[in-house]
Amino acid sequence: MKLNIYNTPDEVLAALAEHFATLANSYIKNNGKFTVALSGGSSPKKLYELLASAYKDKIDWDKVYFFFGDERNVPHSHPDSNFLMVKNALFAPLNIPFGHIFPVDTALPPQEAAAKYEEEIVEFFDENELSFDLVLLGLGDNSHTASLFPHTPVLHDRIPGVKDVFLQDQQVFRITLNAPLINEAGNIAFLVYGAGKAIAVHHILEDDEDIEEYPAQLIEPIVGEIEWFLDAPAAALVNK
Repeated sequence: MKLNIYNTPDEVLAALAEHFATLANSYIKNNGKFTVALSGGSSPKKLYELLASAYKDKIDWDKVYFFFGDERNVPHSHPDSNFLMVKNALFAPLNIPFGHIFPVDTALPPQEAAAKYEEEIVEFFDENELSFDLVLLGLGDNSHTASLFPHTPVLHDRIPGVKDVFLQDQQVFRITLNAPLINEAGNIAFLVYGAGKAIAVHHILEDDEDIEEYPAQLIEPIVGEIEWFLDAPAAALVNK
């Protein structure tokens, strides 16, 4: 694990964009393609906007394949849709081919949507390991990542896959890659900034294991690399 700590959110975003580009170009050179599972939320949106502008001509985008680490159970046209956010911030500005984008089919019931998405991932990787080249993750104030929320059954999955998650307090469903699938990735990057995330970062990196309370502790790549991209306020409670 590597901690990358910067003074400002802009520096964090610039560093992660450069990391993304370096990985993308390396995988494209060696394998002919780059596979990435994207994160939703406001922080990643700024990353995607940066990639779509400053890195427009620095990556062969026609060789990048995009998946989603999780999705809200809403139509793709809904303001809460991760797909819609990424479409507006990244896919549309870069004219990403539709065949390179793998959204969750939220028109289906949640359980069916999760099963179909898992099938699509298995089909994409064919007989190879289900290993994304990069998984981008955020961290919630309650220590969740992707849609791995505290006290949800998905936290106890042992086989890589995709699951539907019902959030009792919000009375909503989400669809998420489970921790075993995320942990198969070649690279995992957490994007976290702001003082409001400092306690959650401390729980994940410093506290004893308690996956029910701090689900992001489940993220431990099997053979890949994990890096955290943090600003100083988010990292304030970490022993560096």
